[in-house]
Amino acid sequence: MPHTLDQLVLASASPRRLDLLAQIGLRPGAIDPADMDETPAKDELPAPHAARLAEAKARAVAARHPGRFVLAADTVVACGRRILPKAEDERTARRCLELLSGRRHRVHGGVCLLEPDGRAHVRLVTTIVTFKRLDFSEIAAYIADGEWHGKAGGYAIQGRAALFVRALSGSYSNVVGLPLYETGTLLRGVGRDGGA
Repeated sequence: MPHTLDQLVLASASPRRLDLLAQIGLRPGAIDPADMDETPAKDELPAPHAARLAEAKARAVAARHPGRFVLAADTVVACGRRILPKAEDERTARRCLELLSGRRHRVHGGVCLLEPDGRAHVRLVTTIVTFKRLDFSEIAAYIADGEWHGKAGGYAIQGRAALFVRALSGSYSNVVGLPLYETGTLLRGVGRDGGA
């Protein structure tokens, strides 16, 4: 049974992030998604983009929860310097999968714990993922399944796309949406009794 940290607000509506926290025995006292523009700044590289967004989400939500800790995260899938979008339509998902097919890419996870006094602790985690070469029928079947919807880079590694992953170097939970080792380390500062 996950332990509720009453003083912790999770700045995300992602059920995957909630599941990952539960996996390490934790449940936030509140969930309040940050609704903000996630467009990269001009010439912004993928890793700094993930770190910036994680902190920006935490700060946006903290204003609504004075005196509480806020945990926020952002996941960026990148091919070289190119940031892949969250797939909201089939065309975008197909483009992402075609680009990732047979290639190595990076998943950058930014995670931020904002203290009640406004101090931010930001961690950046990078995982290298290698996809096998995907044929037309594999992409078509995955698109038809709909699992890609709303996912960065157009795939969910914890679902059917696991079949596409030939190799992975680094944190698996980071690719799912929250690097657990780094998150756990940050949360050690938030007492297990729910206090600071």
